[in-house]
Amino acid sequence: MSLNRTLTVTLAASALALAACSSSGEASDDGDGQAAASGSAYGLANEGVLVVGTEGTYRPFSFHEGGAGELTGYDIDVVEAVAEKLDLEIEYQETQWDALFAGLEAGRFDVIANQVSINPEREASYLFSEPYTVSPGVIVIPEDTTDISGLTDLDGKTTAQSLNSNWGKIAEGAGANVEGVEGWAQAVALLEQGRVDATVNDSLTFLDYTKEHPDSPIAIAAELDEASLNAFAFGQDKEELVGAFDEALAGLAEDGTLAELGEKYFGADVSQ
Repeated sequence: MSLNRTLTVTLAASALALAACSSSGEASDDGDGQAAASGSAYGLANEGVLVVGTEGTYRPFSFHEGGAGELTGYDIDVVEAVAEKLDLEIEYQETQWDALFAGLEAGRFDVIANQVSINPEREASYLFSEPYTVSPGVIVIPEDTTDISGLTDLDGKTTAQSLNSNWGKIAEGAGANVEGVEGWAQAVALLEQGRVDATVNDSLTFLDYTKEHPDSPIAIAAELDEASLNAFAFGQDKEELVGAFDEALAGLAEDGTLAELGEKYFGADVSQ
């Protein structure tokens, strides 16, 4: 669907349609059955512009190729596919993980696209789309470690975790001493340097990292029963935008786009 559609109606009819949309707040139809609405209809601060909060340092989900290239990644591709269905432009605001939710609460972002895991604590404060990534958790260790083979072995050990992340809470619950980091890049650096004993994270991040760094001296000690259900996160006042995202995600699942993006980054559909 083009963001600059050519309306095959008369000028007068166009004016009437725009007036009706403005007065009613209802979404118009683009002729393909896909609802299209202005940004104001979704409660956006800037009409037609979706402001997306993301880290930009979380490969393979949100990162810059080579550190300085264009913002890319699985989450970026998914949110751009959603925005295209909704006829919205995107403005990215990149910040550290721990500042993303503060930015959402302050109204700096309309949505966070950064593998946000759904949990009861967050559901009490934010709205979520349907999940677009399902990833099992893993315990990652230096490859020569012999005394960690499960969660119970983390008791008294030091793990590197993003503060307020699901994986960090799991590590804390297992009795680990958690050293806060800004994301996977810092966690794996500490792990490779032998400065922490482990990190609890998602398997997709580990697999992507070891694909790019096959000589990294790290390994998976155990796969957890917990799987991370990751979704777009919104403020409590964005009910209409959440509904629009869910409809778009359903369409992307039906037409195979989500499966294709999973294959592109992970070699498998990771949306189910």
